Amino acid sequence: MSDAPDSTERRRKGLEVYASQFGCAPEEARVLFETQFGSAFADEAFEASGGRVWQEGPLSMRERSLIVIAILATLGGVQERLSGHVTWAIDNGASVDDIEATILMVSNYAGYPRSSVAMETARQAISEKDSHR
Repeated sequence: MSDAPDSTERRRKGLEVYASQFGCAPEEARVLFETQFGSAFADEAFEASGGRVWQEGPLSMRERSLIVIAILATLGGVQERLSGHVTWAIDNGASVDDIEATILMVSNYAGYPRSSVAMETARQAISEKDSHR
């Protein structure tokens, strides 16, 4: 059995995940990624996102989004990515309370300096999303 159909399907699903996150058509997401990161990086990102991480298993998209917020808050220095994931988490059913509670949890384990920047970034993203409604 060839890996090609599996790989192609994973890329397609991954592209749909990114298009959903960016609020655009899949073709627009592909062009954005290829322009910003190059085609090899884009292919890897699409294939990874089209697999188990975002597509399979018992976790809901809301839960997956909250996990990503916790990870990005812990990493620090990725405010632009965090902001996008906060917006997408809301689209995936997370409430403002869910997001703030997730970041508060991070403060206990990753420290207040990183979580305070994450909270500030999240609140700004939420405010911007609210102003576009």
